[in-house]
Amino acid sequence: MTLWLLPLVPIIAGAFIATLGDRSRLSLGIMAVATLAATLVLALLGVSQDWTATLVWTDGIRLSAAFVPVSAAVAIMVPTVAIAVVFHATQNENKTGLARLIGLMILFTGGMELVVVANDLLTLLIGWELIGACSWALISHKWRQIDNPQSGLYAFVTTRTGDLGLFAALMALFTATGSFDYAGIQNLGGPLQWVVGFGILFSAASKAGQVPFSPWLFRAMAGPSSVSALLHAATLVAAGAYLVARLHPYLAEVPGFETTAIAIGLTTALAGGITGVLQDHAKRLLAASTSAQLGFMFVAVGAGYPGIAVLHMIVHATFKAPLFLSAGIAGEAAGTYQLDRLRLGRELPVVAIITLVAVAGLAGLVGSAGGWSKEEIVKASEHTGFWLALSVMAGGTLSAAYATRFQLLAYGRRDKDADSRVTTVPGWVALIGIAALSAMTLILSLLWFSPVAESAAAALDIILPKGSPLVFALSLLLVFIGIAIGVYLVRYRPALGATGSSAAASDWLGLPKLIDIVLIQPADAIARAAARADDRVVDRGIRGTAAFGDWLARLGDRFGEAATDGIPEGTARLTEMFSHDLRRLQTGLSHHYYAYIIGGVFIIFAILVVGA
Repeated sequence: MTLWLLPLVPIIAGAFIATLGDRSRLSLGIMAVATLAATLVLALLGVSQDWTATLVWTDGIRLSAAFVPVSAAVAIMVPTVAIAVVFHATQNENKTGLARLIGLMILFTGGMELVVVANDLLTLLIGWELIGACSWALISHKWRQIDNPQSGLYAFVTTRTGDLGLFAALMALFTATGSFDYAGIQNLGGPLQWVVGFGILFSAASKAGQVPFSPWLFRAMAGPSSVSALLHAATLVAAGAYLVARLHPYLAEVPGFETTAIAIGLTTALAGGITGVLQDHAKRLLAASTSAQLGFMFVAVGAGYPGIAVLHMIVHATFKAPLFLSAGIAGEAAGTYQLDRLRLGRELPVVAIITLVAVAGLAGLVGSAGGWSKEEIVKASEHTGFWLALSVMAGGTLSAAYATRFQLLAYGRRDKDADSRVTTVPGWVALIGIAALSAMTLILSLLWFSPVAESAAAALDIILPKGSPLVFALSLLLVFIGIAIGVYLVRYRPALGATGSSAAASDWLGLPKLIDIVLIQPADAIARAAARADDRVVDRGIRGTAAFGDWLARLGDRFGEAATDGIPEGTARLTEMFSHDLRRLQTGLSHHYYAYIIGGVFIIFAILVVGA
């Protein structure tokens, strides 16, 4: 049962911190680091002691959590990255609503830990929905700016649409097996097996920003930069890739699952790469790169190497988080995220160097951690086919190109006599988080040494793929070609993506417009038609029924008044008439009374005679 503390500690602490209101940056930093450090300690203890947990809900329904090698590695990575990111947020984000922001980020981390340790679809779904709700609240954090809540809602609705796949998978599994346990997936067959396999893949693709769900990642950039860092590196977006890697042993036998995973991942890696090359907005470039990098992970899973996907996920977290924090620092310093208006290398030299370390990983350079894990994915895809490996290498070329553009445009050096565009310069405390993350990616660069790589593989209980030296050489060549492309674009097309056709293409190659035409407009038209039908048919019937009821009520009111008032009033009138006639008999003359008496006696006598 102790394993439940791993998600519960940050969830409860985060919810509490979110309610604190105005607090100093120092106090929030201490509380945040203490909470996430405790979470990290729990993860380390749980992994070392192989904790498990089960909570019986009702007969036949239980929540379960456990560690497997893949989940153990990610459970440690999540709070490790979160400590640096959340501490950075306490020192750099706007003071207004800071406690709420920090609390939600910690809560977000707890939700991700629940997703990681879940050992059944029901537990997974609870964590899955929690991180979805947290992402909406965090993206919408600056809610007074009307675009932010709308962007948060767009992201939430998009990922919730994908969540329908997980709901379908959960119901299909329970219908077939009477249980939500992952192990039950292997007992499925026929249509239910497809529903579970592709439902999970559909849901994972939506969270991971894979095509066709990718556009929501751009809308999510409305949130603070520290939120983007946590979202992309260690929580919601990464959760999509983690899910397919975690469940691959149960889904590998689903017909078409691996092929579809490769198709989704490769399409996204190439589309995201092109989008990143064309982007002129620093945070959106990084968002496109996340989508592309997670596409590589989907390819690795589809190729049968989920452990390699998780290794790349961990490495990706250590270089993507500092890149988003760096973009936030640059945007805050210059007052814009437009790449062609930055070039802050002279004003922010320390940030430029820290960023360069992370950019090397994004570009896939030899010697960088990102370069090592990317080459492992190339090797894994080579086992499926050379053309798949070549396609992954093409994606690597694009990665090198957009990484180079980001570094040179964001932190290149402008002329010495040019006016400074920097309005704020971060202090050394504000750089602790980003420096720690870049140090992590430097440490992971040791994976290039075989003993370190073999130890990592043993920890994840996987075998590293073997690749051709010629393919490796070609991959390195394509990386350098990508760098050359990036340098060329910076020199001759610095404003690429700002105007014209490149600006249109930089928005996911027109995918949002296609979605609007194919899905949103028809859905809106159907909704409007249904509303009109509701007004004309349903509402008219209801209004007619109400009018008829009103008429009956009025009719009843009139007849009711006639009946209830008429009886006593009529009786009163008859009594009045009868009494008036009786008064005529009272003349005051005695001979009249004698005549009445004689008449009465005669009538009584007649009655008696007739009755006899």
